[in-house]
Amino acid sequence: MKKQMILFALSLLGSALFLGGWTFGRVKQGVVVDGVEVGGLSFAAAEREVRLRLRSALPPFIVRTEEGDELFETGFTDDLDSLLRHAKRGEELHANIARIWVDAEEELSALCQRHTIPPQDATLSFSARGFAYSKEKVGMGCDFQRLLSDVTEALNEGRTEVFLHTFPIFPKETEKTLRARTQALASYTTYYDAANTSRAHNIALAASRLSGSAIGPGEEFSFNAAVGKRTRENGFEEAKVISGGEFVTGVGGGVCQTSTTLMNAALLAGLKVTESRPHSLAVGYVPPSRDAMVSDGSDLKFVNPYDVPVYLLGLAGGGKVQFTFYGLPDGRTYEVESKVLLTAEPPAEKIVEGDEDGWIRAPKQGIASESYLLVYRDGTLLSRTLLRRDTYAAVQGIRQVKREEE
Repeated sequence: MKKQMILFALSLLGSALFLGGWTFGRVKQGVVVDGVEVGGLSFAAAEREVRLRLRSALPPFIVRTEEGDELFETGFTDDLDSLLRHAKRGEELHANIARIWVDAEEELSALCQRHTIPPQDATLSFSARGFAYSKEKVGMGCDFQRLLSDVTEALNEGRTEVFLHTFPIFPKETEKTLRARTQALASYTTYYDAANTSRAHNIALAASRLSGSAIGPGEEFSFNAAVGKRTRENGFEEAKVISGGEFVTGVGGGVCQTSTTLMNAALLAGLKVTESRPHSLAVGYVPPSRDAMVSDGSDLKFVNPYDVPVYLLGLAGGGKVQFTFYGLPDGRTYEVESKVLLTAEPPAEKIVEGDEDGWIRAPKQGIASESYLLVYRDGTLLSRTLLRRDTYAAVQGIRQVKREEE
């Protein structure tokens, strides 16, 4: 009896499968979803066909930029599983879809990088010919977090485009700031006899070795290191020099006028002179205690006290030598004051006979002197500091008188 009941149940199941087998696990006949006829298809096949149609009709997601549109393929979710299983025969339906963008962060980050342009600082080059500037360039940045938020909001609202928001990235260094840091701080000029060609050559050669120097913040500058030894091998010629309290011929004569001019320019520019020495005799091209004698054993040195570099240009020719320092003014002006404390008359002149009348060596007074650095701001004296106290020897004159003919 039990066996007969099992056979009867199987018979009923077979009849049901025979009668409705074409619709079991399949979409009901006549069903159309988003223009795709899916009646009679398996649910899986129907979903596949409809999704192909939906995907082909899905517009790309657009990110609009100032350079043009960027297009992205996205995915979507739908309700096809439930829609197809509950569809009635002959119904025409539309799937509900929601766009999704699985790799949004990665792709939007790459988009931002493509639309990010680093800024370019202005540049400065300096040589003995002067300054050359290149102009800065403003960069562009991408607001990634805003872009990601805008895309998320658009996806949730069913919109298909957003705009890429960018912002300028300004360079740290501009041509204006570079020019502000390379203003003329001070110049100083002395004059010489251009007809004395050897001395003029030495002055100009030393000036050319100095011109184009850049001195960093806190850096100490050495005249001897920049100019080199005063030798024939180094390009210098013989001219009058002061040695042992006498004017004698020596290689490099005239270079001390270059160092003296440089020191005065440095003081007027606010640089700190750390080493300088006077000549044994007073010179005629600067007031007392404002000269700077240089030799193998004596240097002129000064330090840049500013937070930015200072730059030096020099020129010599036509009977004058001039140095100019450039940098960032500190709002102060500087003056150098020379003060003669006392003078001493030279010994009685020495007379020698010769072919004609005239001075072989002019007499010079001995001098005791001081120099001071005066610092002003807006015309108000801030300080007056002793720089040096010096003594210059007197020079005995030697006068030649014409020898009487016998």
